Amino acid sequence: MLTRRSALARSAALAGLSLTGLGGAAGAQPARVPVRVGYVPVIGAAPLFVMTGAGWTKEAGLDLVTTKFESGPPAIQALASGTLDVLFVGIAPIAVARARGLPVKVVAASGIGGSGFAVQPNLAAAFAAHGGKAAEAFKAFRAQTGRPAKIGVLPPGSTPTVALRYWLKQQGVQLEDVALASMGIDVVQQAMLTGAIDGGTVLEPSLTLVQTRKPDVKTVAFAPEMYPNLPGVVLSATERFMGEQTDALVTIVRLAARARELILADPAAAAPFIQAVLSGGLVDAEVFARALRSKAVSFAIDPRTIVAATRDSLAFEVEIGDFPTAPPVEGLFDFTIYDKALAG
Repeated sequence: MLTRRSALARSAALAGLSLTGLGGAAGAQPARVPVRVGYVPVIGAAPLFVMTGAGWTKEAGLDLVTTKFESGPPAIQALASGTLDVLFVGIAPIAVARARGLPVKVVAASGIGGSGFAVQPNLAAAFAAHGGKAAEAFKAFRAQTGRPAKIGVLPPGSTPTVALRYWLKQQGVQLEDVALASMGIDVVQQAMLTGAIDGGTVLEPSLTLVQTRKPDVKTVAFAPEMYPNLPGVVLSATERFMGEQTDALVTIVRLAARARELILADPAAAAPFIQAVLSGGLVDAEVFARALRSKAVSFAIDPRTIVAATRDSLAFEVEIGDFPTAPPVEGLFDFTIYDKALAG
């Protein structure tokens, strides 16, 4: 079992390795390498926020210039235009882009899941009355209110929406008993706070924030249990950058692994770096520390852990109409960067 002491020790070891990744022998001054990184502002990208916020990337000779995107597709467009080298975004946009000829590969995982399915008190009561059985709860809610439960979801193809729809199918929920309303991340949060929806797929740290302000909002299921190993955020890179700046990319993955160790060992220490990016300091760091401990998200760097779930989820997205044919998984992943990063 990972203890705080062992995690911090491993983090320190990874730190020592990272400083030699670009410059050869230990103690040598590494050449500074510019890296253009795109990301979506979600907790699954926390390893990026930690490594940059803590100054590890600069210490390792990397000059990261980060650009925020509200979703994966605009980030892919920027990557295709040649203005980005590395992305921390969801898996589906990367898979679709590669299938369409964009030379990009997934080199590491980052955040698994990242959301929870939370419900208002009236729908929570239906779940409680029927022993947590979703199909019966939704059916009873519709019978009582005369309408299907209104559920706020993120746009099609997003990890929280895929996880919810997969879970609804596994639970045998009839589609006429739910009404899915697509909206943005912040809108779902506000709709849950105002009671405008009966439930929603709420990303962390919004899930923690909503339940802090409205303790009667209950989480029915968390994304990692709704769809095990479904990646919320992955680390991908262009093949050009992989070839020209292999050592830099290896160092980024190594630092992501170091960041994961810190997140697991001491969420309170990692929280301020995530707070700075996701809230600009407007939300208390303790909310982010609690979000990092949430069952809604887990962190993994080894890309092998997400291959099977990626293949299955892409096929499932065809079933629910996100795209006509599943992008191939063959050639999508590169394991050599991760293996070099963790070697030794």
